[in-house]
Amino acid sequence: MTLEVVTFGCRLNIVEGEALRRQAEAAGLTDLAVVNACAVTAEATRQARQAVRRLHREQPGRPVIVTGCAAQIEPERFAQMPEAARVIGNAEKLEPTTWAALARSNSLGATDTDPRDKIAVGDIMARTRLAPVEAGRAARQTRGFVQVQNGCDHRCTFCVIPFGRGNSRSLAPEAVLAQCRALLEGGAREIVLTGVDLTSYGRDLDQTPLLGRLVRLILRELPELPRLRLSSIDAVEADDDLREALASEPRLMPHLHLSLQAGDDLILKRMKRRHGRDDAIRFCAEIRSLRPDIAFGADLIAGFPTEDEAMFARSLDLIGECGLSYVHVFPYSARPGTPAARMPQLPGPVVAERAARLREAAGAAHAAHLAARLGRPLTVLTERGNTGRAPDFTLVRFRRETAPGEILAVSAAAADGRALIAA
Repeated sequence: MTLEVVTFGCRLNIVEGEALRRQAEAAGLTDLAVVNACAVTAEATRQARQAVRRLHREQPGRPVIVTGCAAQIEPERFAQMPEAARVIGNAEKLEPTTWAALARSNSLGATDTDPRDKIAVGDIMARTRLAPVEAGRAARQTRGFVQVQNGCDHRCTFCVIPFGRGNSRSLAPEAVLAQCRALLEGGAREIVLTGVDLTSYGRDLDQTPLLGRLVRLILRELPELPRLRLSSIDAVEADDDLREALASEPRLMPHLHLSLQAGDDLILKRMKRRHGRDDAIRFCAEIRSLRPDIAFGADLIAGFPTEDEAMFARSLDLIGECGLSYVHVFPYSARPGTPAARMPQLPGPVVAERAARLREAAGAAHAAHLAARLGRPLTVLTERGNTGRAPDFTLVRFRRETAPGEILAVSAAAADGRALIAA
């Protein structure tokens, strides 16, 4: 009998997936499968439904639980699936009482349960506090993740995630420090701060301790922490303390992943983003002047409604204008209930073709990033699989056996398109 957790989507979902695994195990649930679903695209939701069917087909007697953003947003749709035993909300999945109640249930594996009785999904918008998610690391990993923020107060026209995550809520600085200490005691060499809208951190707390202050507090209070890293940020919300930390704190890793989404001002306006093209370019230039070794990643959407070829070309050009090294490309996906879903849609083949062109440009930019680092000294934090990450998040593969958790000084003489190759 096995407890299997299948997680889709963002780092935050991965952190929560490990936390709910521990809670389910503590409740004594061993013969169970959990699909921790993502809702950022229609494809993500499709994959979650596919996983539910596959898990049930592989072990028909094992109950399958569905949770995550897709379950929070569309509980009835998942509850109608005969393969799904229960549908649990994003807040409920992190409550020990949820798993204890499932362990006591005598009808968990029943196939004739009324779909309405399968649903345990509360009003995520009513949540005003963020409870700590127990810090944890997957086996043999050297990087730990701390959820410092959840939810989002913005309403981008293409995005359903606020309805899956609720409004922005932050974890108090003392609780963040406690999570970081627990990770360090467990052997982590690098800590990554995660959130849905990370740069909104602290705006809901007393004295509004913004993200930059939190970063500086962690580095000051934990001198034994070798590396601190940030997950995706919104450049328009970056505060002065964060800029100062990037400029002066070598233990804050020189890598930022930016939520850019597009490079055309009219498309950005229709997306209801809070920055323009020039803001993005100016931010990257400013941070690069403060931290010359920094590498930027970004999310870009291809084929947003009303996007013409000239508008798309400005997104293509943004990769070079901002000097992006890592690009996550998302073909636009209409999400039910969002304003963008009511806008004039582009044909599917056009969206797919533009996404392919964006990926090609992103691949060329990443290859140039790797080539520029050949022969240069790097400090690499080793991970499992004889791999590691440089401070700027460059993936490094070793030709020799390496133990996870070491920080090695290396120089790479080759690259394979995805990573540097070190001896």
